[in-house]
Amino acid sequence: MSAFEHLLQPIKIGNLELKNRLLMTPMGTELGTQNGHSTPAEAAYYAERAKGGTGLVMTGINFVSGIFDPIAPGLARIDTDAHTPGIKAIADAVHAAGGVLALQLTMGLGRNNQYCQTLNMEPRSASDNTWFFDPSVRCKPLEIEEIQRIVADTGDAARRAYHAGVDVIDIHGHTGYLVDQFMSSCWNRRTDQYGGSTENRCRFPSELIAAIKQNAPGLPVSFRISVNHRFAGGRTWQETQEIVQHLERAGIDLLICDDGSYEAMDYVFPPYYLGDDCMVSAAEAVKPVVSIPVAACGNITVDNGERILARGAADMIGVGRGLIADPHIIRKIEAGQPDRIRPCIRCNQLCTGNAFNGKPIGCAVNPEVAREAERVITPTDSPRKIAIVGAGPAGLEAARVAGLRGHTVDVYDKEDRIGGVLFPAATPDFKRELRKMIDWWDGELALLPNVSIHLGTEITADSAELDDADEVIVAAGSLPVHPPIRGIDSPIVMEVIDAHTGERRPGKRVIICGGGLSGADLGLELAQDGHEVTIVEMLDEIARDMLFLNRVSLLRSLAEHNVQILTSHKVVEITDTGVVVEGPDGEKSLAADTVVAAFGVRPAQALTEELTKVSAGAPFAARTPERRVHPVGDCVAPRKVGDAINDAYELAFSI
Repeated sequence: MSAFEHLLQPIKIGNLELKNRLLMTPMGTELGTQNGHSTPAEAAYYAERAKGGTGLVMTGINFVSGIFDPIAPGLARIDTDAHTPGIKAIADAVHAAGGVLALQLTMGLGRNNQYCQTLNMEPRSASDNTWFFDPSVRCKPLEIEEIQRIVADTGDAARRAYHAGVDVIDIHGHTGYLVDQFMSSCWNRRTDQYGGSTENRCRFPSELIAAIKQNAPGLPVSFRISVNHRFAGGRTWQETQEIVQHLERAGIDLLICDDGSYEAMDYVFPPYYLGDDCMVSAAEAVKPVVSIPVAACGNITVDNGERILARGAADMIGVGRGLIADPHIIRKIEAGQPDRIRPCIRCNQLCTGNAFNGKPIGCAVNPEVAREAERVITPTDSPRKIAIVGAGPAGLEAARVAGLRGHTVDVYDKEDRIGGVLFPAATPDFKRELRKMIDWWDGELALLPNVSIHLGTEITADSAELDDADEVIVAAGSLPVHPPIRGIDSPIVMEVIDAHTGERRPGKRVIICGGGLSGADLGLELAQDGHEVTIVEMLDEIARDMLFLNRVSLLRSLAEHNVQILTSHKVVEITDTGVVVEGPDGEKSLAADTVVAAFGVRPAQALTEELTKVSAGAPFAARTPERRVHPVGDCVAPRKVGDAINDAYELAFSI
């Protein structure tokens, strides 16, 4: 009996039987053309998830019309017959890979459409709601004739999807977008047949369902719904329970349940601060009141997904970013190798972050995302001997890819464990998935007989270990910045990395000097452990280069744990009893038992410079004609972990 017997069970959605209960939840890819046509890269992206055994592969949003709701360049569309061939190419690719395809249709973003002013269109909504991006602007309510036009356009889109060979059609009804604005009493104040009672507020989605069923006969229809908006005055699960019963009567075959809204954006794309299973309660609230299948989603690992199904909390498990990180989840489970599933670290950096910035989808831990057709690791015809200095994220990823290419790889690190600074940085419970990445690399490298790891080995430019290397990859990481502050060497000072490791236990009162991501995350970790924490930052806000939706969660968590944040203050002295800071109101002293130095990092470039015999910043050249030196990761420039991993993959792939 499989440890994942519930996840691997087939399930019927309408008249369609799926091979297992893993659903790829929809996320936009930004892989289309500027006018919204699908591309071969997009088809390959979805096909890879089908190849990996996913029960139902679902696309991101496809706009059914741009008449009342602006469609930004690059967003997927299905509003003309010219878009059908691109959708058909995706369906054909998914089917060829043995999968089943669901196409998500969006009727518009309404008050949440950020492109209204850019594209010179008036924001529209169910009622005269405020425009999310500028509350001084009011939306114009859609007229009855306009609502009916959207319904007709949805029917046309369903017809195109049907002829393209799509297997399931999903309605984009969550997150406070247009359909949600009609269903929710907080946004729908209409007095006509589309407002008032729950039945009337569900009239618009009910008509959409009917139009889809009429134009795509036999295709199951799913519905993505936010059960709890997670903001004061928003829709709660009690109101949603009434709504989903109307949706079932209207003909919906599957409900995909989550939480959140633009007012609680972090629940839409939950970062690691929200922890595991952060929205399973949404499915649990809906399942008792309907008879159709219900899918749960929200930071669900496959192990947790199996437990959720086993206890009857949901009928399917929705995974989005996890299937971006590893498209072969089901295949690895079927092979009895769930430990080989590459974890999603929930950073949102290159998936959601790219989407919000109009860039093609990527992944911090899977550099093959969006390049599935071209980044296929094959054995090299010219195997080389490669020495890698540093077993952090960049060094480990470079070793994995170079090993798969068939090179002989030796990895050296002066520490007695792999992971580099990722190891201590991932100590908080909310970063457990980041720690799992180290275990994943460890397991993957152990399967490569041509890769050897040498711990407790410090490498210098004269080390004999480099003598017979054809290529040297320097992944030496970074060094802490020590600004010229009086008392920086005080005995109460510890480095941010040391504070993570626990080798020195911070005192009860902790002042963290530096409000970057490292300092802020440490502040939350220590506060959760019962310390009294103050973060001092010289800029006017902390974690300012962090993706905004992650930052929402971070700031809320810091506030919930009573972390004091002192911005626009500079540390001018560290004493034996605390720190002296200077701010807009002059100097003041802050008492502390421990002061943590989190002033940032600088690249560790010394080894690269010695090996290449050039000064920092100059072009890198080979030390000898036979040996090439390649710096990668933080030793080039400090960056986020995803950038280091992607750069290391690209480097090793090219050798």
